[in-house]
Amino acid sequence: MKQSQFLEMPFVKSVFHPSDFSEASRNAFHHALAVALRRQTRFIVLHAGGSRDSWLNFPPVRATLEKWGLLEKGSPRSAVFEELKIRVEKVQLGGLNPLGATLGYLQKHPTDLIVLSTEGREGLPRWIKPSAAEKLAQKSQTMTLFVPAAARGFVSPEDGSVSLKKILVPVDRTPSPLPALEYATRITRMAEEPVQIILCHIGDSTTMPALDLPESSHWTWGKEFRSGEVVDSIVQIANQHNVDLIVMATAGRDGILDALRGSVTEQVLRKSSCPLLAVPGY
Repeated sequence: MKQSQFLEMPFVKSVFHPSDFSEASRNAFHHALAVALRRQTRFIVLHAGGSRDSWLNFPPVRATLEKWGLLEKGSPRSAVFEELKIRVEKVQLGGLNPLGATLGYLQKHPTDLIVLSTEGREGLPRWIKPSAAEKLAQKSQTMTLFVPAAARGFVSPEDGSVSLKKILVPVDRTPSPLPALEYATRITRMAEEPVQIILCHIGDSTTMPALDLPESSHWTWGKEFRSGEVVDSIVQIANQHNVDLIVMATAGRDGILDALRGSVTEQVLRKSSCPLLAVPGY
């Protein structure tokens, strides 16, 4: 990875948020909207299943932006793009298979980032756990931000402000940590002050992969070495440093869902009290 790629590339250019309209998914919606807002991206909110009245239940983008003080009360729909440069699309899909419909949409309309709500200690949300007949749906290689429904995040639901001070990136030889490092540095552009990126390795300095870490005014580097069980050690470091985000690379050649299922990343996701960004391998 060249240093210029860390420094110059935007975090994402499009954000995709599948919503089940539950109260629990609001935290993820706020994070998705905040990313779209700061990167001035295309923002797609999708709901699969339900009736035509479901349009009334979509998360309110304009009302949220008005609450955050970014639009005047009663602003027209056009103001979202004209004033804030966000292209909002709301998509309603029918059918009884939300996962299949959602990933079918993604195959036709690729996106840079998916933002999903997670359900407490259950890891992946229930609707995204496919059966054996849905193997085709596991081919998405899209970076995914998982946001715990009840836990703290790095976006305030009250005013949309971003509090991103510390990011944890677990590193090992396999999978390559470079994708996670790349996107950890990119997301620091959302913060108003320099972000500390903490690299954690379960082992010692002799087993940690050699990394060429670029310098920038947007971030600083830190390192933590631990011994013991991998998942528990990562979660302990995250809690001790009170990190705002964990960024993990996945061996995602067969799709992000395959990479997560049963992996260290999914186990960390189940135990994490902060959002987790899963980045597929190159």
